[in-house]
Amino acid sequence: MSRMAQAWTEQGYAIALLGRRRRQSSALGTKPYRQVRMRLLFESGKLFYVELNLRLFVYGLFASYDALCGVDLDTAPAAMALKRLRNKPYVYDAHELFPHVPEVSRRPRIQAFWQSVQDRVFRRFDAAYTVGSAIADYFEEMYDRPVGVVRNAPIRIGEPSYEPDPDRFVLYQGALNEGRGLEPLLEAVQLTGSKLVLVGEGDLSARLRQQVANRELGSQVSFAGFVRPEDLPAWTRKAYVGFNVSENLGLSYYLSLNNKFFDYVQAGLPSLINDFPEYQSLVAEYEVGVLLDAQPHQIAVQLKRVMNDDAFHAHMHQECVKAAKEWVWARESQKLGEIWSQVLPLPK
Repeated sequence: MSRMAQAWTEQGYAIALLGRRRRQSSALGTKPYRQVRMRLLFESGKLFYVELNLRLFVYGLFASYDALCGVDLDTAPAAMALKRLRNKPYVYDAHELFPHVPEVSRRPRIQAFWQSVQDRVFRRFDAAYTVGSAIADYFEEMYDRPVGVVRNAPIRIGEPSYEPDPDRFVLYQGALNEGRGLEPLLEAVQLTGSKLVLVGEGDLSARLRQQVANRELGSQVSFAGFVRPEDLPAWTRKAYVGFNVSENLGLSYYLSLNNKFFDYVQAGLPSLINDFPEYQSLVAEYEVGVLLDAQPHQIAVQLKRVMNDDAFHAHMHQECVKAAKEWVWARESQKLGEIWSQVLPLPK
């Protein structure tokens, strides 16, 4: 969202980026756009979503603006109400298939509710875009409405400064949450004797640490904890293999396109990758990694191959270098500007 707000600002829009302040939130840095943080009473559950939408609605009811952008379905009730009352354009930004994320899809009543919200959104928005072509195709087939694609590619900062550590390790960066293939990865690390660094925290943090202790993997597995975005590239460029192999826990995961995929490419880092539609098409363009399923023995075989086959690793690194010039935010931000210019043209 910060990247998008920066792009809108550079295109001439005056932006206010709304979010929530959590107990562990760090201080916000200075940005060329307005940043508004709301402190909520509830951190999760039904009351969180109710409070979030009430607070967004109240803010939007009295604020001055020409258009609003709602990210995912959890902001949609407030956005749709404000569109109706204020008669302002509403642009829908879908980062995932919200009714099909595991924590929603396993609860039929909750899933039915969010599905009904999605159905209403697609009758009312003025424009929409999402993070990948697979999700866009899904939406267009279901609702017969155009949906743009704005991939969350990184900002190009020159040639990849790839400096792998002599003590080769596999890197996972991101939330330590269900379905990210982390438990199969631990088993694969044990099978291969590889070293692993986990950068991030999440719902599985405590369980993964316990599993590392139970398996006596303390000498192989390191937990870096939360790392600030600006410090993350230092970890990425030192790794030898990146890990991005989610489990197929439903349609949202199956059609996903994770940010870490592009981060690994931009760093010149070959990776193990989901054998899912988005990645199949991207790897067909540039062989930046190996496609596989989140099965321990599959991970172990391919991890050992990439760790030990220097020529294969060098080939994928060079493919990353080439892809890093193409899969960049400068191109994606142009698409973003084209979508928004149709909804809210800049004054001449």
